[in-house]
Amino acid sequence: MKVLILTHGTRGDVQPYAALALALKRAGHDAVLAAPAAMAGLATPHGIAFAPVHDGPNTLVDDPGLRQAIETNYRGLRGKKIALRVMRRTKPLMAAVFGDMADVVVDGAGQGADLVVHAPGVPGRHLAERLGVPAVLATLQPVWVPTAAFRNPMLPLPLPRALNRASYFPVRLMLRSFGGIVDDLRERLELPRRRGRHDILRRPDGGPATVLQGFSPHLLPGEPDYPAWVHTTGFWFLPAPPGWTPPAKLAAFLADGPAPVYVGFGSMAGTDPARVGRVVAQAVRLSGVRAVLASGWGGMRVENLPEGVFPLEQAPHDWLFPRMAAIVHHGGSGTTGAALAAGRPQVICPFVADQPFWAARAHAAGIAVPPQPQRRLTPDALAAAIRLAATDPRPAATAADLGSRVRAEDGTGRAVAILESLS
Repeated sequence: MKVLILTHGTRGDVQPYAALALALKRAGHDAVLAAPAAMAGLATPHGIAFAPVHDGPNTLVDDPGLRQAIETNYRGLRGKKIALRVMRRTKPLMAAVFGDMADVVVDGAGQGADLVVHAPGVPGRHLAERLGVPAVLATLQPVWVPTAAFRNPMLPLPLPRALNRASYFPVRLMLRSFGGIVDDLRERLELPRRRGRHDILRRPDGGPATVLQGFSPHLLPGEPDYPAWVHTTGFWFLPAPPGWTPPAKLAAFLADGPAPVYVGFGSMAGTDPARVGRVVAQAVRLSGVRAVLASGWGGMRVENLPEGVFPLEQAPHDWLFPRMAAIVHHGGSGTTGAALAAGRPQVICPFVADQPFWAARAHAAGIAVPPQPQRRLTPDALAAAIRLAATDPRPAATAADLGSRVRAEDGTGRAVAILESLS
């Protein structure tokens, strides 16, 4: 097959789709990954065909409004006003992304695709309709397919169980806010304004679309009553690039003492990343552990590193995490899955969106200590959480056991088999 994979977002959003493209390539298929131009480094080392598109909302990473949104998690009236401002800034940027993706299909690397796999927020089903091929929705969070087992993780409000299914409607409605630019795109593609064109869970003929969920069912509460066309495959992990070796200074640091604790929040940052950096530095000092500190795209800024702390730009998680005593992170699905696959206990400090859900689920599964929300983060509380995760044998044993089961899921392998069944 030739499979076109369309996605967008930051590194954590794009990397699992690169893993799926690599699995398709290794299975003998042609895979093209269309993603933000800045993410080419995820594809090139693995020989994955890459179609760059506009970086879109990623260009707002330092925007004060976006940082406020992350800090507030859109809570209260102020949070809703911030959400509207961010959405107004985002729309023209997403229109540029959609236009570039259309170019990939009409006269670019996506021509001749037999199948389109797409993230929820991009126009994959419309581009597949133009090509006359099936579209497969691929999600990294359990927020798009309704279930009675639990409320939508994107909604931070407690709800009666009877409203669990209804709680998924507002998030799908959020996509409708891009309906205007989607209809403009369909006009460019010479597609009709048919009924149901904005429903990501439906094919053009009205039947259900195949859905791949790239996370582990082991972390979901209860037994979700997903229909047969929804497949929860396990996490999608991108391995270290061929021939990758750790920097000599990192290897020397790891060999020079007990296993350190990893601390990294990726691109997640509120309005004061320096405050987050100060809290982390003090917590590491108080906890008495060695640490590897990954500053990411601004999730924290640390000016005075304590002794026994190694500053890291980046390293493949599948190599780094198994060498850590514990993993402190923001709770994105990809990092949660990578820490779980490494079999290491976690301290999750969630910011926004689905991160509080993964933090709560990891704690409920016994692989993480109680969550430490960013808005309430203090040096003493974080230090206590780090000590507990790094020294208590119970979360370590549970994480090792569950990690072995997650690794056995072979999420990308299962996803490829499902895609092959559609050809």
